[in-house]
Amino acid sequence: MLEKKSFNKFRKKEPSIPIEKKIEMFVLRNSQNGFFTKMSTISYKFEISENKSWEIIGELLGEGTLEATHDQITGEMKLCEDGKIYQIMGQEIKRKREKSKTYRKKANS
Repeated sequence: MLEKKSFNKFRKKEPSIPIEKKIEMFVLRNSQNGFFTKMSTISYKFEISENKSWEIIGELLGEGTLEATHDQITGEMKLCEDGKIYQIMGQEIKRKREKSKTYRKKANS
């Protein structure tokens, strides 16, 4: 029987990206796609402590890379690219309206 050989040794090893940069890229990518990133998502997704995630986000907010707002219902902090809060809020409202329209159509059918 043939044994499968691992090809991992042939792959180029990419330099590891610091966690701070990964978080920044994640939030920016979500912003460009029209979504906020909840603060609670960061510690969960990147498997870091809440304290560490607050520290990293604090630095990014201080640099002016990111901007923050709070959810009106839950009070949770939401992050986005600097200068995109109102644009993303508009897209969020539009998505909610479309969702409620489709829900009403299904309920009336």
